[in-house]
Amino acid sequence: MKVLIVDDEAAIAAVFAQTLTKAGYEVVLAVSGKEAQDKAKSEKPDIILLDQILPDMNGNQVLRVLKSQDETKKIPVAIVSNFNQDGLVEEAMKNGAVEYILKYQISPQDLVEKIKQMEKTLQGSGWQDTNDFVN
Repeated sequence: MKVLIVDDEAAIAAVFAQTLTKAGYEVVLAVSGKEAQDKAKSEKPDIILLDQILPDMNGNQVLRVLKSQDETKKIPVAIVSNFNQDGLVEEAMKNGAVEYILKYQISPQDLVEKIKQMEKTLQGSGWQDTNDFVN
């Protein structure tokens, strides 16, 4: 399973990437919204972990673009953020995010478990029709 991690904080991206790689996932990294869009098309990840705050656009903007394009609209996207503002969470879920994960509340190992949970749920049902991952 391939996971695209989109985060401009190199230390966080490195920790998440290392943990996911050790757990057996193939990891691709992007540091901007534009790079995320390009890599989502070229790498065809199974899941995207998308930071809310990026240097060129916010996660919800990237999410809207991904969900509007045929090549990327079916890829499950989880927002991973330090921001727990209701408006951001609601917008993300409305735009098609399957999960909103708070960085400060999740350890790298918990992230692996969360992805495994997402994987099982996504394999078992149509992810577009559910919000099973809302905390």
